[in-house]
Amino acid sequence: MQAVVLVGGEGTRLRPLTYSVPKPMAPLLGRPFIGWIIERLRRAGVDEIILSCCYLPEAIEAHFGDGRDVGVQLHYVFEEEPLGTAGAIKNALHKVKGTIFVCNGDILTGVDLVMLRDAHHRRNAIATIHTRAVDDPSQFGVVETDSDGRVLRFVEKPKAGETNARDINAGTYVLEPEALDAIPTGQKVSIERETFPALIAQTHRVFAVSTADYWIDVGRPATYVQAHRDILDGTFEHPIGSEVSKGVWSASGTSLPAGVKANPPVYVGEQVSLDPGACIGPYTVLYERCKISRDAVIANSILWSDCFVGHGSSVRDAILGLEVVVEPQAVVEGAILGRDERVTASNA
Repeated sequence: MQAVVLVGGEGTRLRPLTYSVPKPMAPLLGRPFIGWIIERLRRAGVDEIILSCCYLPEAIEAHFGDGRDVGVQLHYVFEEEPLGTAGAIKNALHKVKGTIFVCNGDILTGVDLVMLRDAHHRRNAIATIHTRAVDDPSQFGVVETDSDGRVLRFVEKPKAGETNARDINAGTYVLEPEALDAIPTGQKVSIERETFPALIAQTHRVFAVSTADYWIDVGRPATYVQAHRDILDGTFEHPIGSEVSKGVWSASGTSLPAGVKANPPVYVGEQVSLDPGACIGPYTVLYERCKISRDAVIANSILWSDCFVGHGSSVRDAILGLEVVVEPQAVVEGAILGRDERVTASNA
């Protein structure tokens, strides 16, 4: 079984974090975000994954290489310019050998992929779409089906009264090669707005499988933070590492230094330096090589690799990108800071 994962987006909703890091490489509790998708596909029996890349692809390839370290064979295909969701899949056609999974690269979900594939084959579908009911579908693409799960139509960002359906396109598909044949080559094409409606009209073999499994689009700051909270709480899975005390997770398996106060849940990455008197948590995440000085307070915040927080500083409800410096006695609250930004006590 193969899969195509769409990782070409620029991550505009996560800027300034994604100016220097592609969204799929945003860290998420022990692995890059895309690593969670790769692992879920591997568990479902997928041994070959094609990553459809466009924005900063070298960062993804440099980290994952040929995929042997994560237990799959990885291939990379590149778009010179964005081709849309269907165009990006078509761009990978030369590497596709049969029925494939397709995953949006910004969705974290617990859907049973084996179940999805089996339902696809049982119905002789040309395309199967994972859907999920939400309370307010007005910001999503809604999928209307009949009683057998056959898709009747898509309603994009419906207005009040436009549809009674509440199941949205959840961004995981099973596709037959014939579905890819219907996509024009070298053009910008939307699978939601163009390809699926055409297949519905022409084949009547597009089906949906609705589940209540965990699902979140991590492409916005609020949902990126929520994904961290859900993993720390065990709602989705657990962080990568060891729980060295109740609610305290360590990537290295090492307990926190004496004199450091931790209010769970917290996560501490490899080679993090914590001075006595530092107070971290709840919902604090410190990635690799962060240095937190004495009497600093960090709460409800995510610090990417190589950040420095000076003594007596406070960081709350924030996301700090790579190599951010918070100088002594500075205060950061409710901010998202990009790479190499510096906060002083005077400009806090």
